Amino acid sequence: MDILVAALQSGAASLASYLAAHVLLCLVPAFFIAGALSALVPQQSIIRFLGPGASKWVSYPAAAGAGSLLAVCSCTVQPLFAGIYSKGAGLGPAITFLFFAPAANILALSYTGVALGADFAIARIVLALCFGIGIGLLMALIFHREDSARTDAIGAFTAGGGIPRQNLQFLAVLIALLIAGTLKIDWLTVPLFSGLLPWDGAAALQDTLSRWVPTNEIKGEEGLSLQGLALIGLLLAIGASAWRGLGKVDAGFTRLTWLALALTGATLAFAALGVHATATGLAITVTGRTLAVAALCVALIPLARRFEAWDMQQWLWETWRFVAMIFPLLVMGVFFVGVVRSFIQPEWIQFIAGSNTLLANLAGVVFGIFMYFPTLVEVPIAKMFLSLGMHPGPLIAYLMADPELSLQSILITSAIIGKAKAWTYVGLVALFSTIAGLTYGAWVDGTPLITLLLGVGGGIGCLLLALHTIERRRTC
Repeated sequence: MDILVAALQSGAASLASYLAAHVLLCLVPAFFIAGALSALVPQQSIIRFLGPGASKWVSYPAAAGAGSLLAVCSCTVQPLFAGIYSKGAGLGPAITFLFFAPAANILALSYTGVALGADFAIARIVLALCFGIGIGLLMALIFHREDSARTDAIGAFTAGGGIPRQNLQFLAVLIALLIAGTLKIDWLTVPLFSGLLPWDGAAALQDTLSRWVPTNEIKGEEGLSLQGLALIGLLLAIGASAWRGLGKVDAGFTRLTWLALALTGATLAFAALGVHATATGLAITVTGRTLAVAALCVALIPLARRFEAWDMQQWLWETWRFVAMIFPLLVMGVFFVGVVRSFIQPEWIQFIAGSNTLLANLAGVVFGIFMYFPTLVEVPIAKMFLSLGMHPGPLIAYLMADPELSLQSILITSAIIGKAKAWTYVGLVALFSTIAGLTYGAWVDGTPLITLLLGVGGGIGCLLLALHTIERRRTC
C-alpha cells in the first residue's frame, strides 16, 4: 500500500510541477499558434509547401527548417503538428517537423555544444536531419494510400493560396510570444529591477510545498514554487472561463470570452516574472522576458482588430478545439509518467549503458521515454550521466529519443494521426535513435571513418530509393 501511495504522490507531483513550469509560456502560445494556423492560414499555402504534391526536395527541408526555429519539447510541438497536419500537410513532411523541432532546434543544438562539446552538437544535428527526413519518408511510403485519401478529401492546391500580410503579422507575433517565453538568452533572462513584497509566511509555505512536491534533478522532478501554485490556480480559472468563452465563441463573443483572454494575457505576464520566497517575503524580479511577453500580448490587440469578428471567432474556436483534443491526454500522460518514474532507478541505466552495445543504446532510448524531461533539461541530465560513466553512444541515443518520445506525446500523436501511424512512428524513432547511438559510439570507439561513411552512404541510398518509390507510386 505504501508503494502505491508513493507512486500516486509521484504522479501528482509530476503533474503539478509540469503544469506550473511548462504549460503557460510553452503550451499556451503553442495552442494559439495552432489555432491561427488552422483558422487564418489558407490551406492552399500549407499544401503548396508541405502537401503530398509538393516536391520532396522542398517539403522536407521546409519542414526541418521550420522545426529548427522553435525551442519546443515533444508535447509543446503537438499543437503545431496538429495544426499543419489538419490543414493538409503531407504525413511525411509533418512527421519530419514533429521529429526535428524537439530534436534539433537551434537552441537545443547551441546548448548541447556548450554543455557537452561541439562533437555532440554536430552529431545531433547531422543524425537528426538524416533520420528526421528518413522517418518522414518512410512514414509517407508506408501510409501512402491513406494519406493520399486524406489530402484528397481536404482539397488539392489551387492558385491564389498566398497568406495575407495581416495574417502573417499576427502569426509572427504569436510565434515571437512563444520564443520570448522559452528562449534562454541574456537579454531575456537578465534582471532589470526587483522588489520585495513583505509576507512573513512565504518561506514556511514554500517549505511545505517543497516537502509535498520535492525537487530531484536526477529523476527530472522540478518541485513546486509559490509562483507555480498561483499559476496552477490561474490556469484553472482560465479553463473555467474558456470552457464556454472559447468553446462557444463560434456563436459570438461573450463576457467569458473576454475574461478568458484577459486572464490568459495577465497569467503569461505573471509567469514571466521571477518570484522567489525569502525569509521576509516574496522577492519579485522583472526581467527582459517579463517586458517582452507583456509587450507582445499587448501588441496582439491592435493586430486582432484588423480582422473581421468571424475570423477571430474561428481562431479562438480552433484554439479551444486543439486544447480539448490534446490537453486531457497530456495531463493523463504526465501523471502516468510520474507514477512509472517512481519505480525506475537511474543507477540501472548507468550500469547497463556503460558501453556501446545494442542493449545499452536501447536502454538509452527507453530511459528517454520514461524519464521525460522538458526541452533543454535533457542536456544537463546527459552531462551528468556522461560524468557518471555512460558511453557517448547510448548518450546520443538518449538525446535523440528523449525530446521526441514520452508517454504523453505518444498518446497525443495517436489522437491526431491514429494508433497505427503513431506506433509506427514510435517504432521508427526508437530504431533510428538506437542506430544513431551505435553509429556515434562506434566512431568514438575508433571505428574507421570509411566504414561509417559506407554505412551512412547505404542509409542515404535507402532514403533515395524510398523517395524514388514514393514518387513512382504517387504518379501511378
